[in-house]
Amino acid sequence: MWLDRLAATQASVSGPSTPQTNSRHNSPLPRKTPSSLSPYITSQRQGRSPRGSSLSLVSSDSTASLLASSRRPNGSEARQPPAAQAPDSLDVLERLLAADSEIVGRAQGRASLITQEDLGLDVDFGGLSLKELAAQNLDDGATSLRRRQSASEYEEDKARFDALHRSIVACDDILNSVEMNLADFRNDLSTVSADIETLQSRSSALSRRLETRKRIEKALGPLVEELSVSPETISRITTGHVDELWAKTLSEMDKKASAIKKLSGRQQGRASEELGPILEKLIVKAVERIRDFLVAQIKALRSPHINAQIIQQQNFLKFKDLYTFLHKHHAALAEEISQAYMNTMRWYYLNQFTRYERALAKLKLHVLDKSDVLGQEDASRKAAVLSSSRVAGPPHDAFNLGRRIDTLRTKSTSAISSYLAEEDQSNHYLEVPFRNFNLALIDNATAEYTFLAAFFAPALSYSQISKNFNYIFEPTFEVGRTLSKALVGETFDALGLLLCIRLNQHFAFDLQRRKVPAVDGYINGTNMLLWPRLQVIMDRHCESVRLLTSAAPAKPARADQTRMSAAPHMVTQRFAQLLHGFLALSTEAGDDEPVVSSLRRLRSEVEAFLTRQSQAHGDKRKSERFLYNNYSLVLTIIGDETGKLAQEQQDHFEELKRTYQTES
Repeated sequence: MWLDRLAATQASVSGPSTPQTNSRHNSPLPRKTPSSLSPYITSQRQGRSPRGSSLSLVSSDSTASLLASSRRPNGSEARQPPAAQAPDSLDVLERLLAADSEIVGRAQGRASLITQEDLGLDVDFGGLSLKELAAQNLDDGATSLRRRQSASEYEEDKARFDALHRSIVACDDILNSVEMNLADFRNDLSTVSADIETLQSRSSALSRRLETRKRIEKALGPLVEELSVSPETISRITTGHVDELWAKTLSEMDKKASAIKKLSGRQQGRASEELGPILEKLIVKAVERIRDFLVAQIKALRSPHINAQIIQQQNFLKFKDLYTFLHKHHAALAEEISQAYMNTMRWYYLNQFTRYERALAKLKLHVLDKSDVLGQEDASRKAAVLSSSRVAGPPHDAFNLGRRIDTLRTKSTSAISSYLAEEDQSNHYLEVPFRNFNLALIDNATAEYTFLAAFFAPALSYSQISKNFNYIFEPTFEVGRTLSKALVGETFDALGLLLCIRLNQHFAFDLQRRKVPAVDGYINGTNMLLWPRLQVIMDRHCESVRLLTSAAPAKPARADQTRMSAAPHMVTQRFAQLLHGFLALSTEAGDDEPVVSSLRRLRSEVEAFLTRQSQAHGDKRKSERFLYNNYSLVLTIIGDETGKLAQEQQDHFEELKRTYQTES
């Protein structure tokens, strides 16, 4: 301990340039612990850091301990160089003792801290006095201190201490920067902690505000949505392209306008004051744009070779809400648009079906005139054909139905095109052009009525839609009636007429299934045209048979009787084929149809004729054989037909056959 004090005193006297002579291992001062480097401690020191002061190799015990600790890892002990000039040990000891005495004196003057026991303490110095003990120790130390260093050793130690000094200074700078960084980190950490607390408080406040806003929005959201118009809605209505999205936006705007009108009292005043004028302007602009859009589509219908149904499906029905909106906000303009559409479609259908009727008129048809009646003799028919100015057509059978019934039974629902009709060179009966024209007419009428009901409803009532439909199709229906009159006006084709009647009935059933009642007037008008003409033809057949009956001799000559055959008559053959055709076309006919009474009248005339012909044979047995053969032929031809009317005719001729078979 005395040596350490001696070294400290020497360092204070000689200055910082004097090398340190004491050993760092014998220093009684405590070392600084690593906790002294904590930023929370060092940050409290004011002014310059002690490590930033001028350093001396002998002025700081902590520096010496750091030197000693830094040297140990290298495996060598720090060598303590002797002092260049050793001070007098007695002088040093005297100064130390004087200083200790002075300190003790001051302490005793302030307060007596030494007890009686301390005064009686007996210390054994080995029989030596204190001066002798100090002199003995100083002599040993002086001997070692007086040992001189060589110049090379001194230079070596000096260079080593200089390097150590620089390392310590560098370490001190590093530690100083670390201290500053830690201080800054502590300050930043405090700031972050304060910010976190602020954010937590703000988050809590925002959460409360969010919950409050959600409750308010849930209560007032629908009302606010109804009473507001977004800029996107205004932009789309005024400048956007008219498409499905535009129509949807228009519908939403219309709902908001209706919601404004439903408000009452105080609510209506504020809402109408702010939003009412904007909605009115938007409605006016929407009406203008709808008008332009619909007019453009109506003009497209007048384009040549255009398919009206495609435009109706793609450009009208997709935007049917536009007409409803237009009729709601501007009924007069909607009526004008509707009238423009009706005039356009009236012209369209009239033009299309007029062209189609002309194409069907080019079909070659079998001509059946008054010479093709049941009682007309073959010779007279040939003479009538030769005497007429017309050229004989291709061969045909006016009394045999044959494959003509396929026109009624076919499952094809498409009509022949105008191009194919103009190019067709084969011959047909009158039911072919009748079916094709009316089939096309019914299909187009169904499509148009369905479109009118879908597009104009609910703006227009169904009665008004039916009136509009009749206005559109009335000229076209007149074309159909004209065609029917031309086909059946002068013909004597009873089977063809009955085929047209059945086709017309099928069209009526189809229209009922499609729920298109507006065409019933045309169907009924066609029936009124066909049924009377069929009655006229049947009357001509009956009249022709009646004329044959009246022309037959009551009692022919014997020579003629011997040449007469019991084979069925030609009239019987024709009647059986004609009756078969009627029964085949009347499997579902009712008892109230005119054809039932017509067949009964014609059958009575034929039976009267056959009875008159049987009398010409003279012999009763031959007469009955003749009647049996004729009735048997009729029964054989019609025996395969079904239906109520067919069963009635079969029972009747079966009874006649049984009667004459038994008697013969």
